[in-house]
Amino acid sequence: MRRRTTKAQGIDRVLFSEAELHTMVERLAGEIAETYRDIGEPPVLLGVLNGSVLFISDLMRALPIPCDVDFVAVQSYQGERSTGDARLRLQPKIPLTGRHVLVVEDILDTGVTLRYLCSEFLPQQKPASIRVCTLLDKPSRRRPGVFAADYTGAEVPDVFVVGYGLDLNEEYRDLPYIGVLRAPEHKE
Repeated sequence: MRRRTTKAQGIDRVLFSEAELHTMVERLAGEIAETYRDIGEPPVLLGVLNGSVLFISDLMRALPIPCDVDFVAVQSYQGERSTGDARLRLQPKIPLTGRHVLVVEDILDTGVTLRYLCSEFLPQQKPASIRVCTLLDKPSRRRPGVFAADYTGAEVPDVFVVGYGLDLNEEYRDLPYIGVLRAPEHKE
């Protein structure tokens, strides 16, 4: 059993506190509700596992409109490095044909995962629309040809962030805040 990771165990500084994350999620929920309020049926929030679990849980509770929730798993990282290639590991169970799909991601970094989902996998499902909501956006790492998210919680600098679902080798996900790792533990 893994122990809860504390600030003393490798976190250099807190980038977003619990309160700041709560405010960010509430703001995003309001923006999303404006888009989807009058579409007829509930949108499908499609969480990208594993990093989006805490974010999507808080987001769906904050949304003042009904929504359906499902998940996909896409592998594009090994440890702390992007492989540059994406591979689907888990497909959604909800049929997406004709549905309004909101992909919910923890961080838009290189964009490899979202490019694969939004340009290759999801169009084959024939949804009514595809939009992207990311908690964090790191535009300095974006690969050419990758789009911006429709909804963004906050832009972050080119540092390795963990907590609130984001991890390094499956550690730090349980932190209730988002922190920056100390340099000795992370080499980019």
